[in-house]
Amino acid sequence: MELLQLQYFRTVARLEHMTKAAQELRVAQPALSKTIARLEKDVGVPLFDREGRQIRLNAFGKAFLTKVEAALLLLEEGQREVADLAGLEHGSIHLATSTLDRLSDPLNAFVALHPQVNFRITQGAMCEMAQLTEAGEVDLCFTPMPLARTNFSAVSVLREDVYLAVPPGHRLAGRKSVRLNEAEGEPFIGYQEGFHFQQMNDAFFREAGFAPNFVCRVDEAASIAKLVSAGLGVALVGNCGGAQTRLNLLAIESPACQRHFRFIWNDKRYLSKAAREFRDFVVAYFANEEKSVASASR
Repeated sequence: MELLQLQYFRTVARLEHMTKAAQELRVAQPALSKTIARLEKDVGVPLFDREGRQIRLNAFGKAFLTKVEAALLLLEEGQREVADLAGLEHGSIHLATSTLDRLSDPLNAFVALHPQVNFRITQGAMCEMAQLTEAGEVDLCFTPMPLARTNFSAVSVLREDVYLAVPPGHRLAGRKSVRLNEAEGEPFIGYQEGFHFQQMNDAFFREAGFAPNFVCRVDEAASIAKLVSAGLGVALVGNCGGAQTRLNLLAIESPACQRHFRFIWNDKRYLSKAAREFRDFVVAYFANEEKSVASASR
C-alpha cells in the first residue's frame, strides 16, 4: 500500500467522480482507475459501488476513509513538526479567511521579515472555514464572526467600527454622527444575502428596529463604496470603507455597530511554529496600530 494510493483514494472518495478526481489530481483517468483498483486489491474488498460511470463510496470505503484521513493528517502534522525543528524559516502556514482587506498590511510586513515562510491562503464562506479548521486542513482562520466549536480557540485581533456611508450632497452628509434608524426608508447598498458582513449588518438593522430597502447587493466592499459615491444609495461600511472614494462616513450612535476580527484555530491539531509566530505578530501589529491612532487623536 502506497502513500500516493491513499492520497488519490481520499480525493476520489470526496468527489465520488473519477473524471473530476483525475482533473483535480492532474493525472490521467485510466491511471487513476488502476491506482484505485490496486488499492482495493491490497485492502481485499471493493471500496466503491459502481453502476456504469457512477461510483459511490460503500460501507467498506467509508470505514477505510476515516482511517486514511487520520493517517494522512498525522503525516502532515509530522512534516510540520520536523519543519519546526529546522527553524521558523522552513515553516508553512495555511490560512483561511473570508476577507483579505484587513490582513494585507500585516501579511506584507510578516513576509518581509520571514520571506522563506510558505503561505497558502484559502478564501471562503464561514461554513467552509469551520470545516477546514475542524479537519485540520488549515492552521488559522481569520474571521469577523465566531466559529462555535468546543475544540476551537480564538484570540481577538482587530476591532472595527461600522459607519453609515452617504454620498456627497446627501441630506445627512453634513452630520458627524447619526442613529441608524434615521436612515430608515433610504435606498441601501448591501452585500449578497448570507455573506458574513451582511449577516452582521442585518443584526444591526434588527437592533435599530427596521428592515432596509436594498436597491443593490454586491460581493465586494469596493463595489459598495463606488455605488454609494455615485449616489445610488447609502451603506454600512467598516473603517476602511470609502478611504479611496468621495464618501461621508457618519459614526453610528446607536445601536453599537462594531466588527471584531479574530484568529481561530483547532486545539486538537498541531499548530506550527510559523503559524503561532504569524498569529502573535498580527495581534501585536494591530495593537500597535491602535495605540498610534489613539496617540495621534490626543
